[in-house]
Amino acid sequence: MVTVGELYTNLKSMLRLMNIEEYSFEAKLIFEKAFESELPRILMNRESAVPENILKDIQDMTEKRRNGLPVQYIVGEWEFYGYPFKVGKGVLIPRQDTETLVDYVLEICRRNNITSPKIIDLCSGTGCIAITLKKEIPDSEVYALELSENALEYLEYNKKLNNADIKIIKADVLEDDSRKNLPVFDIIVSNPPYLTKQDMQELQKEVQAEPESALYAGEDGLYFYKKITPLWKKSLKNGGMIVYEIGINQHDSVSDILKSYNFEKVEFIKDTAGIIRVVSAVKEEEL
Repeated sequence: MVTVGELYTNLKSMLRLMNIEEYSFEAKLIFEKAFESELPRILMNRESAVPENILKDIQDMTEKRRNGLPVQYIVGEWEFYGYPFKVGKGVLIPRQDTETLVDYVLEICRRNNITSPKIIDLCSGTGCIAITLKKEIPDSEVYALELSENALEYLEYNKKLNNADIKIIKADVLEDDSRKNLPVFDIIVSNPPYLTKQDMQELQKEVQAEPESALYAGEDGLYFYKKITPLWKKSLKNGGMIVYEIGINQHDSVSDILKSYNFEKVEFIKDTAGIIRVVSAVKEEEL
């Protein structure tokens, strides 16, 4: 027999031996998933025996973690901007870095008293950006464009999970036809693939479990910025804004791409770690 307290201590030790930096946090997530309750409530019964089915679930989840599966995929849900998002194999896990992009768009809308913008999220994945913007700007009209069948399943689920009235479009962001029958937008946002060839060779084991199509962007990591910028500029209103999430040290290159297509007022926005994580620019007024 193993008690709840013993199992929790053992789980933390096992995760620590796997060199998992946030082993205590991950142990909490695994425990809460298995017991379907919050950790403090679970540990109120620390001397109780762990039911066999729960013990097996925790052993199975621990083994998956040992094999490099991200804890987000194991527990099946992750929080972004305070909202829940279902995640799993085949879709990129929402990251705190991306909240920088959302913060910036919300600030721009507040600063300019924009209450009902038309926004499109390109390469939407789980829909974390599109859904969050719709929830935070209720009168906005938000579109989420995604090509991957796997990602679209999560996107549809997360739309319902968060009761977000967004319009989902299955289309290739790199094809001109994808813009057909769409309105002109006030704001285009995108967290496209941006990892370089070298980045892909140096990925952590956990990140290797995420879909390569959501990560890799050619030798220099700039492929999608080079393609999206001229193509989707046509769907942006004069004076409208494009906002990209970028990789580390890509800001100058992405700025050059934007300027080469006559975008103006390029801004760099840092994340909570002080790294430039977002680049924005405004479409020039065309006569």
